[in-house]
Amino acid sequence: MDELIIGGHTIAPGKTLQIEMPVVRLYTDTDISMPIHVIRSKREGPTMFVSAAVHGDEINGIEIIRRLIKQKSLRLSCGTLIFVPMVNVYGVLNQSRYMPDRRDLNRCFPGSSKGSLAGIVANRFLSEIVKHCNYGIDLHTGAVHRSNLPQIRANLKDQETRELAEIFGVPVLLNSNLRDGSLREAAVESGTRILLYEAGEALRFDELSIRAGVRGIQNVLAHLGMIHRKKRKASKRLRVTPFIANTSAWMRASASGIVNSRANLGDNVQKGDILARIGSPFGELFETIRASRSGIIIGKQNIPLVQEGDAMFHIAYFSEEDEEIVENIELMQDNLLPNQEDSATA
Repeated sequence: MDELIIGGHTIAPGKTLQIEMPVVRLYTDTDISMPIHVIRSKREGPTMFVSAAVHGDEINGIEIIRRLIKQKSLRLSCGTLIFVPMVNVYGVLNQSRYMPDRRDLNRCFPGSSKGSLAGIVANRFLSEIVKHCNYGIDLHTGAVHRSNLPQIRANLKDQETRELAEIFGVPVLLNSNLRDGSLREAAVESGTRILLYEAGEALRFDELSIRAGVRGIQNVLAHLGMIHRKKRKASKRLRVTPFIANTSAWMRASASGIVNSRANLGDNVQKGDILARIGSPFGELFETIRASRSGIIIGKQNIPLVQEGDAMFHIAYFSEEDEEIVENIELMQDNLLPNQEDSATA
């Protein structure tokens, strides 16, 4: 088993190391470092990275990684696990989606060591982390004032990627094309299979999304043989069967005004169902937003104020019976949030 070198640090098999990898300094001459936590088994096996906060305001993933690192039971039986809780450290500091140069880091891969600030960070992450890995899981949330139902987005046409997506264990899988400049595109081109986990809202912790993320990563690690998990008695109640959506679309506001929402995340809506009404501050009705097709709401704007054209409801479309998908969403909620007193926080 070869030595692993990240940011000038050598991590031998069987070792665990926390690294502060320098990136570009601020103009105040302040050093900025990307935190990295590496766990290596003595046995050969896959190498996988788990990253969060590529968008600096998407902090659910930071908590998912924090909980995994703090788990005493997380012991690798083989391979290497690389945690990167804050890829866009600049954005986390500013509670911003973007880099200081106003670029979206997730549109700047593979980047360049001589390019823009975002390009330099993208190139460093790709060359120091991703190039070592067979697999990756990138953690995201919805934007500010938008929540996403726990879901996996991936290239489901690749059989192994699809298998990992199903193993992750959330109700909705979205077959998603690669976007130019994204981490996912750059990882795939370097031979790394990657899942993108979307759940929750920017700048907020969402307990269901966090627990689903922790369990999903554990499921993938166990499937790859990187960790051992205690066997549970077979129970239909514990199984969440994922459903694949090949298409999805946002329903947008057809007027500006005050929103009276009628639909929630995870709702099964039929074509023509009322999703929201938009009115004036004086109570006058401007527009009624209806579902253009039947499907499941996987994303939703939370703020009750819209401008015309704003994205309000993200609906995924399935070929299977939607009622079954709703049942599995409810199963996930029951499994992960059995009661208010049960807390996974540390």
